[in-house]
Amino acid sequence: MSGWDGVAGSTLTWAALREVKCAELEEAADGWGRTSNRADAARDRIESRLLPGLRGTQKGEAAEAATRRLRGLGTNFQYIYTECGLLRTTLNSLAHEIKTQQRVLQRALDEAAALRFTVHADGSVTYPAGGEGLVDGKPLPGGTASGVPNPGMAAPSGLVAPNPNAGRAQDIADRVAQAVRAAADADWRYARILRSLKAQEGLGVSTATWTDAASDAEAVRQAARGYLKDAVPHDASPAERKAWWSGLTDEQREEYLAVYPDQIGNLDGIPALVRDAANRDNLQLLIGKLEGRNDGDAETKLAALREIDRQLRAGTKPGEPPMYLLGIGDQGNGRAIVSYGNPDAARNVAAYVPGLNTSLDMEFARGDLKRARDTAMAAREIDGETAAIAWLGYDAPQLLDGMSSLDVAGAERAETGGRAFHGFMSGLAASNDHDEPHMTAIGHSYGSRTVGAATQYEGGIPEVDDIVLVGSPGVGVDRAEDLHVGKDHVFVGAAKNDVVTRLPSLGSGMLEVAGKPFGPMGELAVDAVRGGDDDLWFGRNPASEGFGARRFVVDPGPPFSLDAHSQYFDPELDTESADSIAMIVAGEGHKVKQESVE
Repeated sequence: MSGWDGVAGSTLTWAALREVKCAELEEAADGWGRTSNRADAARDRIESRLLPGLRGTQKGEAAEAATRRLRGLGTNFQYIYTECGLLRTTLNSLAHEIKTQQRVLQRALDEAAALRFTVHADGSVTYPAGGEGLVDGKPLPGGTASGVPNPGMAAPSGLVAPNPNAGRAQDIADRVAQAVRAAADADWRYARILRSLKAQEGLGVSTATWTDAASDAEAVRQAARGYLKDAVPHDASPAERKAWWSGLTDEQREEYLAVYPDQIGNLDGIPALVRDAANRDNLQLLIGKLEGRNDGDAETKLAALREIDRQLRAGTKPGEPPMYLLGIGDQGNGRAIVSYGNPDAARNVAAYVPGLNTSLDMEFARGDLKRARDTAMAAREIDGETAAIAWLGYDAPQLLDGMSSLDVAGAERAETGGRAFHGFMSGLAASNDHDEPHMTAIGHSYGSRTVGAATQYEGGIPEVDDIVLVGSPGVGVDRAEDLHVGKDHVFVGAAKNDVVTRLPSLGSGMLEVAGKPFGPMGELAVDAVRGGDDDLWFGRNPASEGFGARRFVVDPGPPFSLDAHSQYFDPELDTESADSIAMIVAGEGHKVKQESVE
């Protein structure tokens, strides 16, 4: 089709539009699709078979050089997969738009033929005499109507032709003109996109190449909006989304993955393997996108994304669970959802919600992911069918001014995050292969308040059997049973020297204010004065006897430091706490050693 002039001066005729063979466009799209699939299969073979085999059998400089070459080849195949997938969808979307206008045109031509009107090469429509004159009663003369591409924008003439055929002819001519103009516009738009879908010279796939690919993907998304995007069930339940995905053809799934990896990869209810594939592709596009920016926020997120990418490419070491990327994004403080173990195949699934000061940065990419990985590894020693997830699906409050930050005092972010976490857990429940999986929600720090918010929807968090709260400033309720899993299934860890578990309630008066100028140590001193008050920022202290949860043994942590707030998951610094969390995740919470409550 290429070769028509720009829209303003289009030389396309209705006859040419009628003869366009959209099947040829679709055949070309299928060819690019096959190439994309072959590239994806080659990349998967490198990452799942060749690299692990090489690492497991070879050592030394030659092995390291071969590993680098294979990783580079895998990146090349991933780029081919992405770009060829975009080409396929571009051609299919063009065919979709042209076929739509061909149908509009054909209906107009059929109507003209039925009325015995003549449609000329320029789109004008000649109509016969009709009606009768008011004076002599003779048929009124026929004429010719010229189409208006946008009839709603044409000024009315003020004159109405008395021949009843005139209005019908004008309507037909307008529809012919509209179809031709819309087809010419589509050709012009897609021609620009197709010209941009070309690789740089050479075999290297640099960051600049991914930046260009991100731009390509955005252009195709905009162009294919009517072809694909409107069908993505964003407002459906996770179960309905799963059914929608299952009902698509293989080709449709491939196109959604190629054009909308950001949407499919973050859609709760979509199978974990699909989300992982989509997010790995989107990860490269995000890296390319952020590389094109020059600000501190982009640099922070970029470093985290590259670290996550490095871990994904490093593969799985013996004894470690495989890593799945269930969500990724740069909105707000950043988004990342990483699972260790396949949550769809696992009988035990745990999701850990981090809290205070968490964002998509290197600390999250290394520290928070390690917590989930350590939990998964320890729990899998008890039951091998276990997966543990680090869920950064919301904007946690940030400590910009030390412990005096008022951000942490508000519940709004927890409510917003709780809604998102509830949806995520609903998605896990929908996509899990087991009839009754054992699921655990873990909240750390402000993340426990977020988990608490998620429990307040009708029925609690879907399919969740156990809740673990560590380093909690309160969960928004005053009793363990209000979390809707039964108080014997609510477990709490609170280190003696954890400052956050002793943050005073909003109604505690001015005593705590006196300690703020002195930082964390001043607040600790104030807390010592406050003594046995079990009210925290967000309700009753979950570690208190009155709350009614099961408190497990944890190390007290170093005094006069924030370190005690961060070691609950660490198998070296707090073995008892890490082991207790692992037992709960593996479905053996009844074996957890309890600690006396305050």
